[in-house]
Amino acid sequence: MQKIFSFSGRARRTEYWITSFIVSLLGYVLEALAETSDGGVGMAFLIVLISVLIIWVGLAVGARRCHDLGHNGFWQLIPFYGIWMAFVNGQPGPNEYGENPKGE
Repeated sequence: MQKIFSFSGRARRTEYWITSFIVSLLGYVLEALAETSDGGVGMAFLIVLISVLIIWVGLAVGARRCHDLGHNGFWQLIPFYGIWMAFVNGQPGPNEYGENPKGE
């Protein structure tokens, strides 16, 4: 559970794909919840809190995926780089961000 919020280490493509899918799905559910809510302060606070957690998890797995490719986590902010991260193999063996998550 701790790793999902961590920006350190490396992430395989599978972890990136699954987390991206879940984060997207939760985003859609949260959007639908926001549209159907009564506009109360408590609901708004809950939506903001969940949104921050979703964004945090998405950025964390993106940073770990960048690390697997041998790049700084800020590379995920480059437009369309997320597509590249989804399809390219990580660096074989250990790199400056940790051991290869595939164990190679």
